[in-house]
Amino acid sequence: MPLKAVILIGGPQKGTRFRPLSFEVPKPLFPVAGVPMVQHHIEACAKVPGMKEILLMGFYQPNEALSRFLVSAQQEFKVPIRYLQEYAALGTGGGIYHFRDQILSGGAEAFFVLNADVCSEFPLQEMLEFRQQHGDMHSFVILGTTVQHYVEKPSTFVSEIINCGIYLFTPAIFQHIGEVFQRNQQELALCPYLGEESSNGWQRAEVIRLEQDVFTALAGSGKLYVYKTDGFWSQIKSAGSAIYASRLYLNQYSKSHPERLAQNKPGGPVIRGNVYIHPTASIDSTAVLGPNVSIGEGVTVGAGVRVRESIVLHGASLHDHTCVLNTIVGWDSTIGRWARVEGTPSDPNPNDPYAKIDSETLFRDGRLTPSITILGCSVTIPAEVVILNSIVLPHKELSRSYKNQIIL
Repeated sequence: MPLKAVILIGGPQKGTRFRPLSFEVPKPLFPVAGVPMVQHHIEACAKVPGMKEILLMGFYQPNEALSRFLVSAQQEFKVPIRYLQEYAALGTGGGIYHFRDQILSGGAEAFFVLNADVCSEFPLQEMLEFRQQHGDMHSFVILGTTVQHYVEKPSTFVSEIINCGIYLFTPAIFQHIGEVFQRNQQELALCPYLGEESSNGWQRAEVIRLEQDVFTALAGSGKLYVYKTDGFWSQIKSAGSAIYASRLYLNQYSKSHPERLAQNKPGGPVIRGNVYIHPTASIDSTAVLGPNVSIGEGVTVGAGVRVRESIVLHGASLHDHTCVLNTIVGWDSTIGRWARVEGTPSDPNPNDPYAKIDSETLFRDGRLTPSITILGCSVTIPAEVVILNSIVLPHKELSRSYKNQIIL
């Protein structure tokens, strides 16, 4: 069966909770477990038999980083990959409707739609088999997962299944999206006379949200199925969730990519748990790394350094005896000798196998929510200071310790 995949990567107005990291690279290219976030999606799609093309869709301006990534991904996964730029933010349904001719070209009989800001095992082949077993040729499948939550005295049914943002459609979906588009046009034509805003909250008929505008209408039609996965899944909305997502992918590497996991070797650093180290990184043999550590290209780690539950990005330097815990160290940043940089983990309940990380707000009760520490690119931390639960914007040279602050 000819298949395609569409990966929705958003745009620069999105990903604000990912700042300051999204200042330097588009959020979908941020490294999670050693590779760009969206590469995990592409790899999963490329493994599905019959995959003819993968389309990245968003409203980022084409840039060198994105173009370079697309070229290397095509070479690695041996499947055509293109970027389709929306002229504006059109929503999860509006974008695929706008480019429906591109999606259907080549005779694709079905196509996946994946949100770029989720991490998952991506059971795409299982979704195909599920549809063949349960649906007809014009049915659609949503990937769902279980959550546990408490609702006191619910007056209506409360489902334990949530939408994972991964879908399997046939071309018939465009008829349903087209109906929403026509309804939006009619509403917008009437709005000036009624003095009202359109139901989708936008002044464009093309802005269509799959989850609110399309799925709700399809829910009672018998054409929409949920495939419930027991595999891992989480959103990647904030920088803190990137560390959790990195842990999930590093755990998966033991099966899917054991070659990416560092091993304890004579003369090498001490590795505890799952750790990714880029081949170009220079790690002192007395350093202790892990669990859940990702070391990027060209990183230098000095003697006696301890790193745990952290992502260290391209070109960073950790001087002797630094301690880095629950932190993202930005590109080309430097941490001085005996400094301690630490954040507060925002992990979900470890006793709940279906626990999902919450999207924490930056502030609570007027104060910065304790979270992981983030150093933007080219940040310099001096020797013998403590940086705790703080966010440091790019190109800052600190001179003292900080706690629970955003350093502008």
